[in-house]
Amino acid sequence: MNKLMMTRVPEVTWHFRKEGGWADIPSTDIFSGKRVVVFSLPGAFTPTCSSFQLPGYEEKYPEFMKYVDDVYCVSVNDAFVMNAWFKDQNIENVKPIPDGSGEFTYAMGMSVNKANLGFGFRSWRYAMVVNNGEIEVMFEEPGKIGNCPIDPYEVSDPDTVLNYLKEQ
Repeated sequence: MNKLMMTRVPEVTWHFRKEGGWADIPSTDIFSGKRVVVFSLPGAFTPTCSSFQLPGYEEKYPEFMKYVDDVYCVSVNDAFVMNAWFKDQNIENVKPIPDGSGEFTYAMGMSVNKANLGFGFRSWRYAMVVNNGEIEVMFEEPGKIGNCPIDPYEVSDPDTVLNYLKEQ
């Protein structure tokens, strides 16, 4: 866990697909005036992300709602992929954030090269609590380097984030 000196999240505009059309939503609309949990992962339909991380946050969503206004999942995938993945996983509560171009991920300093897996640049796995656009706390997986052959899932899990929220 990295306790930060209240660093602001990057201001970007995400491109969502809603009701057959495009909706451009600035990050300020998601973060301003709210306390939210954001978790990020390497990719939709990948083993750890699909078997543990996304379903774990969905399962614990009611408990998260005792402490925050919402829970979001960011991935360097386009809106079509994120929507299909959430539908495939039967996700009803956690909200997807498609960072298709990786702009938010790069600005967060969380972009990693996963070309060794055929992915290209993706997000490093992390979770954070964002309070009114400020990063309250960050849970970054260990071992992040420029070209990442590893993919740990030790500290960005829902239980770790919930334990932090309960202690506050």
